[in-house]
Amino acid sequence: MTPLVGITCDLDAAREPVRAQAALAYARAVCRAGGAPVLLPPVLEALPGHLLACAAFVLTGGDDPRTEPFGAPTHPRATPVHPERQAYETALLRALSTQAPDRPVLGICLGMQMMGLVAGGTLDQCMTETLGDAADAHWKRPHAVLIGGESAGEAASSHRQRLLDPGSLQVIARAPDGVIEGVCDAGRAHYVGVQWHPERTADERLGLDCFRSLVRAAGGR
Repeated sequence: MTPLVGITCDLDAAREPVRAQAALAYARAVCRAGGAPVLLPPVLEALPGHLLACAAFVLTGGDDPRTEPFGAPTHPRATPVHPERQAYETALLRALSTQAPDRPVLGICLGMQMMGLVAGGTLDQCMTETLGDAADAHWKRPHAVLIGGESAGEAASSHRQRLLDPGSLQVIARAPDGVIEGVCDAGRAHYVGVQWHPERTADERLGLDCFRSLVRAAGGR
């Protein structure tokens, strides 16, 4: 079987008309894992159809969440994600929770942060202020990921914000400096978020295996 895997898109507002787009690496990783990738433009009216059509979802990386909808002001140094994208992904996560809680989900970087916020968590919106120079280890360079306190390998990383509190989600991975790197909902079949970028991580345990697990949970081989 080849399950359809929906991949959320970013919006490029600098071009007219606005473009919905996603890095090709996400689609290639889904294909290599045995799924059929489908790009999902962030159009709220299309959400019910996306829920019906897709056997699994990948929430991709991107800019920073606007935190006012979650009870906190957005940091002045944040680079806010397009509001239509945030509205769509917030609605998608909430719809999955109530209408299809066993539908497999993989959240990547921004995607994991959105999962945490929707679950009642909180963000550190400026790691350079809270971690100082240590924040550089998470910006466009690989670093170790610890699972169960042991190194699982090195993963590609590119983020300036982090989850401080995952809300109702469970922490399953951290960086050596304690930054939360992985979360899940243990009460759902496959609801996993990773702060790193598995679509461009060379180590298969932290890279392609993330997509393989998603596709298997969706009924793929």
